[in-house]
Amino acid sequence: MTDSIRVGVLGAQGRMGATVCRAVERASGLELVAELDLGDDLNAIVMAQAQVVVDFTTPDGVMENLTFITSHGIHAVVGTTGFTPQRLDQVRSMTSHSSSHVVIAPNFGLAAVLMMQFAAQAAPYFDSVEIVEMHHPRKVDAPSGTARRTAELVNEARKAAGRVSMPDATRDVLDGARGAVVDGVRIHSLRVEGLVAHQEVILGGPGESLTIRHDSYDRESFMPGVLLAIRKVSETPGVTFGLEHLLAL
Repeated sequence: MTDSIRVGVLGAQGRMGATVCRAVERASGLELVAELDLGDDLNAIVMAQAQVVVDFTTPDGVMENLTFITSHGIHAVVGTTGFTPQRLDQVRSMTSHSSSHVVIAPNFGLAAVLMMQFAAQAAPYFDSVEIVEMHHPRKVDAPSGTARRTAELVNEARKAAGRVSMPDATRDVLDGARGAVVDGVRIHSLRVEGLVAHQEVILGGPGESLTIRHDSYDRESFMPGVLLAIRKVSETPGVTFGLEHLLAL
């Protein structure tokens, strides 16, 4: 019988962090040894001998947390958003001087990951691709990390297929009406009370369109992906960006 993986959670009093704590407590082979939130002493992670730390905090604090975690040789699973290419390079530098492995996922929902992969597969076959992401109004970032990652995957797939830029004759436009642009893909963000996390990828060509949509109605939907990452992070050296790399897609 193997020993349980000792898990710490940062952001434990937040909506996602609290859900992670409950999921870890219920899961076989995992042991919740530390629950920390804003202002708590990170040394408690070390004192608890955590082997993996799950971070669901804020974009403002996550880099400081990762600096501490990797400096102590602890693995990290990160669901906090706001990871630009520059930030990812900083985390890679951290792990290059540490025994820590880091998994960062814009979305831990298995269906959401499949949605992103399906969108990337379909994108080269259509003239137009735009993204609409919809979340609750307490979300602090826009566009969402999932939408950004989807746009990156769509752009990579279209470039590999030699697709030209998308048609758009808009000239008279109010600021923001056409959304943000990430890697050439337009993203439209809605923040509406009652929603949790939802995204549509709308693809169009002559005479037809395809909509790929993912809906998360409860934060429990992200827990299978979080638990998978906790169990797999020790097997993935360096920085792994995107849950799809753990799913053998």
